[in-house]
Amino acid sequence: MRPLQKLLEAAADSSTPLAAAHLHAHLLRSGCLYTEHHLAANVLESYPPGLARHLFDEIPDPTPRLANALLRAHLRARQWRAALLLAPRLRVRPDGFTFPLLLRACAMLPSRAHGRAVHAFAVRSCAASDDAFVAAAIVQMYAKCGDMVGSIKAYGMFKNPDVVLRTSVVTGYEQNRQAAEALEFFASDVVGQGVVPSPVTLVSVMSAAAQLGDVRNGQACHAFVLRNGLEFKLALANAVLGFYVKIHAVQEARRIFARMAERDVVTWSCMIKGYVQSGRTQEALRVYKEMVEAGVKPNSVTLVSVLQACAIAVDVEEGKRIHHTSAKIGCELEMGVATALVDMYMKCSCHEEAMLLFARMPKKDVVCWAAAISGLAQNGLYDESLQVFKCMLLEGHAPDAVIMVKVLAGCSESGVIRQAICLHGYLLSGGFCSNMFVAAALVDLYSRCGNLDSAIKVFGSAAEKDVVLWSSMIVGYGIHGLGWEALALYQRMIASSVKPNSVTFVSLLSACSHSGLIHEGKQIFDSMTKVYGVMPNPEHQSAMVDLLGRAGELQEATRVIREMDGKPVAHTWCALLAACRAHNNTEMSEVVANHLLRLDPDHVGYYNLLTNIYAFDQKWDSVTETRNMVKGRGLNKVPGYSAIEVNNAVHKFFAGDRSHKDWEKICPLLLELSRMLKGEHCPFHIDTDVAIGDLDLL
Repeated sequence: MRPLQKLLEAAADSSTPLAAAHLHAHLLRSGCLYTEHHLAANVLESYPPGLARHLFDEIPDPTPRLANALLRAHLRARQWRAALLLAPRLRVRPDGFTFPLLLRACAMLPSRAHGRAVHAFAVRSCAASDDAFVAAAIVQMYAKCGDMVGSIKAYGMFKNPDVVLRTSVVTGYEQNRQAAEALEFFASDVVGQGVVPSPVTLVSVMSAAAQLGDVRNGQACHAFVLRNGLEFKLALANAVLGFYVKIHAVQEARRIFARMAERDVVTWSCMIKGYVQSGRTQEALRVYKEMVEAGVKPNSVTLVSVLQACAIAVDVEEGKRIHHTSAKIGCELEMGVATALVDMYMKCSCHEEAMLLFARMPKKDVVCWAAAISGLAQNGLYDESLQVFKCMLLEGHAPDAVIMVKVLAGCSESGVIRQAICLHGYLLSGGFCSNMFVAAALVDLYSRCGNLDSAIKVFGSAAEKDVVLWSSMIVGYGIHGLGWEALALYQRMIASSVKPNSVTFVSLLSACSHSGLIHEGKQIFDSMTKVYGVMPNPEHQSAMVDLLGRAGELQEATRVIREMDGKPVAHTWCALLAACRAHNNTEMSEVVANHLLRLDPDHVGYYNLLTNIYAFDQKWDSVTETRNMVKGRGLNKVPGYSAIEVNNAVHKFFAGDRSHKDWEKICPLLLELSRMLKGEHCPFHIDTDVAIGDLDLL
């Protein structure tokens, strides 16, 4: 019997169903199935739940060990409810291993009601107060069900809690996003009671400190780890690394990463995430390549961070390689990865690829819908963005405030007032209007649709007004040329004790620029830093250059650019170039254009602007040279279009396009309008000097 027993025990080392079947056959042939329960337990635990249940039912007098093996088979198959339903049919009295298995099933459902029933059974069996293993499982069950009050009560019932039980409470608080309570319990019931924390305890403490951004306690915990030589525990080292990433101390995180002797996929993913969060996308992609070269297989968390780096860097080629990797390892259509892929393709202007993947996704959450809706709007496809939103509603998904802000922003670009009114009605019925971000987006929508009165009503009806809502209303007055009203509203905002932010000042400067309020704009620009401590960024400086340029103060605008702390961005130079064109300053235009094209040589709009300036001075050789540069770079101008809403339908007219069904009727009308505009009695002055085309070509 001894050789056979050794053979069977060796076979039991394998946990695959096939090996378990071989072991089952040996047990049947040897007649040991009903006597060697420790071997039969290996068979039960390795079998699929259905086969395990059949085998268990064949055993006339099962032991707790066999019953626990049957429960493990169900838990391994993630059949939590089936495991609980087995409890009354096990034909054995539960032992100290049975209760933790049942409690784990309750936690994974999660079902606090079932958990309480198992807890009560454990109390009657005296296991809850005498067995630390069972007590820890009870504490963890309540915590995973989100009931920390029940968890603490269960903890208090145990007379002599050990470090495992105390750790369960700390971990429970941390997992329930009660980080402050986790640190407080750790200080009072672990350190305060003279209990030496385990590495598992410290992992939860580091995670809690990271949640709070508590630098002091996090660094103190890190110091404890170093003093006790625990930095070589991989899970703990990863928690320390994650803490520094969370508090944006990427340099310290890099030093810890470099000193780690062992790294797993969590380590690499954490370092990549740190670089992405700090905007250092190239370093993130470099670390990812090092990870692949080290032979570490990425997981879905890794790929999401790398795809975010590709989106920020607008690196679609690397993004496509990551897409291929995700398909290869089988996580392409996982919610998080697929959403990151959609977002990456949208930000890289590959909306077709994004929508093809979006259509293939078996499940979509609100974040994924938001990525598609905002991505289409970012790519100028506002009508398509609204169509996706309609599909979302038809599929029964409830949008959140974030999606509604994105939908309103997309609608504001199309300028369809009927659509704005419909969305406003939906917001009212859905209770969104109390959200200040939604209210601000609605104000902006009405303003851009030309209905300033409705924007003012929405603004006035808001019970609370934050800086975002005030700024949106200021923008509304500005785009309607009501600069004085914008300034008056700004004064009301200051009187309401709302402090202006960076966006507010961009809105004010833009309003002053559109209304020709030069002196007032200068005063606001000066007060921005001196009174409110808001440092000018490129947007403020571009608005200031535009303000001065419109007034013809080109030298003053140039001085603003020279005094910028960082390098001027292309948009700032473009504002000055447009001012040069408006005031026919060709000499300065060429200097400005050189700066502009060095910053962004592939923006066809800048070449067109320069071409118009040369055409005004009749420098046809320069016009030809500039056009040849555009052709040489392979640049294509995106056709401009105008749109008009008629009978709830939007009609678009692209430059040079004659495909509209009513073109035969529209063309004579355009010719008549052209004749009238050129006539002596036209009340407008038409600037035809810079026109390269001719309406007669119609």
